[in-house]
Amino acid sequence: MSASARHASERHAGTPGASAGIGGYARLWAADPAGWAAAGTAWRGLTGLVDRRSAELAGAAGALRAGWTGAAAGAAGGRIAAFRADLAALAPALIEADQVLTELAGRLSRARAGLAEAVALAEAGGVRIDRRGRVSADPAGARPGAPAPPVARVAAAVTAALALADGADREAAGRLDELTAAARAGWVAPPPPWRPAPGADPSTVRSWWAGLTPAQRRWLVAREPDLVGRLDGVPAAARDQANRLLVDRRREVLLAERRRLLGRWPHGPVETAGLARVGATLAGLDALTARLAGGGQPRAYLLGLDPGGEGRAIVALGDPDRADRVLTYVPGMTAGLADATGELGRAGRVQARCAALDPTGATAAVLWLDYDAPDFLHEAVLPDQARDAGPALHRFQEGLRATHDGPPARQTVLGHSYGSLVVGSAARDHGLAADALVFVGSPGVGVDRADGLRLPSGEVWASTAPDDAIRLAPAPDELPRRVLRGLSPLAAVLTARDDHELWFGHDPADPGFGGRTFPSGRYGHTGYWEHGNPALDGMARVVLGR
Repeated sequence: MSASARHASERHAGTPGASAGIGGYARLWAADPAGWAAAGTAWRGLTGLVDRRSAELAGAAGALRAGWTGAAAGAAGGRIAAFRADLAALAPALIEADQVLTELAGRLSRARAGLAEAVALAEAGGVRIDRRGRVSADPAGARPGAPAPPVARVAAAVTAALALADGADREAAGRLDELTAAARAGWVAPPPPWRPAPGADPSTVRSWWAGLTPAQRRWLVAREPDLVGRLDGVPAAARDQANRLLVDRRREVLLAERRRLLGRWPHGPVETAGLARVGATLAGLDALTARLAGGGQPRAYLLGLDPGGEGRAIVALGDPDRADRVLTYVPGMTAGLADATGELGRAGRVQARCAALDPTGATAAVLWLDYDAPDFLHEAVLPDQARDAGPALHRFQEGLRATHDGPPARQTVLGHSYGSLVVGSAARDHGLAADALVFVGSPGVGVDRADGLRLPSGEVWASTAPDDAIRLAPAPDELPRRVLRGLSPLAAVLTARDDHELWFGHDPADPGFGGRTFPSGRYGHTGYWEHGNPALDGMARVVLGR
């Protein structure tokens, strides 16, 4: 909060507030978002205790089976199994408590930012906000010949901030009341009669999920997290709960693969490469786990996790089901679980810039790394992996639309490098539930004109840095012509061109593509997210729809 806003809060806070119920204005200034976030982290931290107690019960059951038989032993074993089932059902509720409290903290922070903006506007415009939060012209601040004070604007800003805080409070209280009722009734419920198949249409999944009782949903999260965690059309909160329960299992898969490779002797090139891959993936998973365990804002939602191959992950910063805008970022060549936190950081920088431009709005940023990205140039010159990723990206975006609460969010899909071909291919072949597409550092997006992407051309954006080497990649049919003209193969690839034809189609950052562009500084192929690069501001403004 600025010094002037802090001074104003001290001057105005105290007695009952105006727009959002008795005491609303004073209560919002006194609110402690960081305290609510810390409380959420503490609740989630209890999942470790639950895991330890469950392991202790499993050990006790094993000891009983080894030395005790008969009807009484069977009854004791059944009782222990029931205790373990209760503990398993408790873990998602602890994660849910964290979700509720951390999201409450975020919305209170945005509401306080709204009040700070209102106070700053009031001080600059000769407007007074009294101790009840009521707004009026300030006679002491009036200047002869000055414009009329913006009383209505200040009042609207105060009202909006208090309404945001009041809505956040009521929603959090309702969700916590539901958790309390579930705890009193017990966590065990009959399982649902059927489940959608993997890859089912997200709208079908959403209808199925909405028809379940809260107890059935929690049963599925606790007992079938593999299913819940990967179904597009299940709300982000439930997917996050399910996938967090699976993190330790995913890590054990990688540890088992490492033990298998270590057990093979002598080590040849295959084993050496495999060990390096598994080691990097394990390190990446540990870094991602640390980010998931960290408190503060924005809260991370784990929407998908797969340790196979180079590893895959879908992680949202902020709850996409409750955000005003949702960015889905698709990274390019060499992306995998090993560098998931770095790629997530890129999405987070766009989100942070959105927050700076619009402090009271809610933007969620999703890293969508749910495809097999090329590792080598001989793979990256082919469209196969981008084409194969299309159905999954299409389904994910449809799922975001299906699960969103309230008015539809503005959805933007951003592709970098080979990821831009993934986005373009999905839009071309399947359509994307998106309001805008953004391509940075693109080698082409699979079409020669923006209107081939099934979106209005005014919502197709691109930027390529002046020193991005991707500009030097010619179209495939140009290579033989260059070699025939006497150039070496390497020179044929790197020779500059004037025709704006890239490897996978017309350069989307060229005005002739038919879309829109925004500038980038000279930051190379990976510097679009650097602070000070106008491209970062450009991406954020597209997400905001400005």
